[in-house]
Amino acid sequence: MKKFINNPDDLTAELLEGLAMAYPQTVKLESEKLVCRATPKSTDKVALLTLGGAGHEPALQGWVGPGMLDIAVVGDIWAAPGPVNVLEAMQMLKRDAGTLLVTLNHSGDVMCADMAKEMAELEGITVKEVLTTEEIRPTAEEEGRGLGGCLIICKVAGAAAERGMDLDQVYRIADKVNSNMGTIAVLSEIATHPSTGDECGEMGDDEMEICAGQHGEGGGVRMDMKSAKDTADLLSQRIIDRLGLAAGDEILLIVNGSGKTTMMEMLITFADAAKYFEAKGISVVRGRTGEFLTVQEAAGYQMIACKLDDEIRELWDAPCDTPFFTVA
Repeated sequence: MKKFINNPDDLTAELLEGLAMAYPQTVKLESEKLVCRATPKSTDKVALLTLGGAGHEPALQGWVGPGMLDIAVVGDIWAAPGPVNVLEAMQMLKRDAGTLLVTLNHSGDVMCADMAKEMAELEGITVKEVLTTEEIRPTAEEEGRGLGGCLIICKVAGAAAERGMDLDQVYRIADKVNSNMGTIAVLSEIATHPSTGDECGEMGDDEMEICAGQHGEGGGVRMDMKSAKDTADLLSQRIIDRLGLAAGDEILLIVNGSGKTTMMEMLITFADAAKYFEAKGISVVRGRTGEFLTVQEAAGYQMIACKLDDEIRELWDAPCDTPFFTVA
């Protein structure tokens, strides 16, 4: 492992310090683990809160700012931040308008969120939660984990909250996005843990894995390495099947690099996927390529698609200003 770091025990604290110093007009640290909007949102509007481990930059703390998240509670590398930290954020955001909590479906995050919600309820804090489960697994019976599609939920729900919609409306919109979204991951090289240097599994030189999860947790489907087009075709069809897409549908398509994948590869992949969808009569009317949720130097990407309607499209297009996602 070759990384420009200092003491491995200080990784999270130092990266968050750097975030706040680099983007002081947008974010600030209220405590060591809470990344907050530099200028708080009006308390008559619904607040947006999320939680998750560090090591996935720019997610999730890179999406704090007007039009998206109010606070991101950050844990150590790939670890949930703990319920006390999440409760602190809920206390800071306490308001009559309420708070929407966006939780990715990973066991530590879910347990942390559940405990924090129970404590918040005792204090009279109103919180509704959307659990992101958009990952496409090898079989329909397997529950999906939360992957990079959380970006779309944070963006669309954040825009709804910014417009003054009430908590029930913001939750409805977030839930609708969650139900109309699918993400499938492909991995060709495994990441290393930045604190220990340990590899997070093994991958043959001529192998790739689909349905690989966030960190290469296993349980995916191993196969011979394929070309960009063949891989994009395979993943696109899985998304079509998952969402029941048909000719005449419109989608938002995102190719999210896992950390080591080059922009060249992402752009080629996006073009191949868009052509596949278009050949099926499915219009790619919004798109993004880039690194939105990474896993250190893992090679591969997540293909994310969301079926659009007028409401979701309008909220996706609404302005936001965060360190790593901006719509003018």
